[in-house]
Amino acid sequence: MLAANFHEPGDLRLEDVPEPTAGPGELKLRMHATATCGTDAKIFRHGHPRLDPPQVIGHELAGEVVEVGEGTEGFAVGDRVQVIAAVPCGECWACEAGIAQVCENQTSMGYQYPGGFAEYMIVPELVVRVGGVNPIPEGLSYAEAAVTEPLACALNAQELARVGEGDVVVVMGAGPIGCLHVRLARSKGAARVFLTDINADRLKLSADRVEPDAMIEGSGQEVIDAVRELTGGRGASVVITAAPSGKAQEDAIEMVAPEGRISFFGGLPKDDPYIRLDSNAVHYKELTIVGANGSSPDHNRRALDLIASGAVPVEDLITHRMPLSEVHRAIEAVISGEAIKVVVEP
Repeated sequence: MLAANFHEPGDLRLEDVPEPTAGPGELKLRMHATATCGTDAKIFRHGHPRLDPPQVIGHELAGEVVEVGEGTEGFAVGDRVQVIAAVPCGECWACEAGIAQVCENQTSMGYQYPGGFAEYMIVPELVVRVGGVNPIPEGLSYAEAAVTEPLACALNAQELARVGEGDVVVVMGAGPIGCLHVRLARSKGAARVFLTDINADRLKLSADRVEPDAMIEGSGQEVIDAVRELTGGRGASVVITAAPSGKAQEDAIEMVAPEGRISFFGGLPKDDPYIRLDSNAVHYKELTIVGANGSSPDHNRRALDLIASGAVPVEDLITHRMPLSEVHRAIEAVISGEAIKVVVEP
């Protein structure tokens, strides 16, 4: 079969590899849609410490069951399914406490297990066992289902930040995850949602689709001032930093209202993970700052339901669809910012 094998930074090869078969407890999928994201671009350019090459990458997954391994229950050939990316062990203290997204033994599709940039993919027994395979509801396309995983991550973040009725939400970063945050906040009852970005073209591309109540181009004090003006000087109820920017995290503290919540959604570069934080602002304004690390199988199930119900539409966010033979162009579209969401359809 054809697969995109990562060998080293800058070296992603389309290769003929042996077609896999399903072992006990496993499923074999014919891949119909694997969405690309910024992490795929990072792996392509820099590799990843948790990924030992060569490895088939791609972790936003939707496909059709074509083989059911011995002892695998609850699935049949022909089932359309979405698969989680982050795989909890199901046994550690975090998993037992119901916070599987911070499992201390977490593994991932496209890292420790071959991913979805291939014609066929094996769903490991552990993924099946922890409830990581979700039926795709009737009427929902494979491409839409492949966007479940990033929405699940956004869902985790917004639940931690307690986004809800009447909130004024600022989303910093107008990439695909920022677009999902805008729509998810609306589905949770936010009264107004503002979208900001330093890239005018990307901001317009995204804003034309998700239609925030205001779009704010720029960074630093000009964004802080704009948010304060839009809120009558009060500030936002919630600020979500959906970009890998330490400056955005620092600015979030300045633009959030008293008793406000901040989600540090976008992680920072490993070689520059520190920010200057005004501790007095946190203290006197009684702010809550939360992180957000991926998603659990439960987040994925509920995110898929949000997409299928129409509460969080994603079809119009898929701006590019490409065959597996053009996986390099798909990743370049992510890097260049010309796309919102790119789906590879093997």
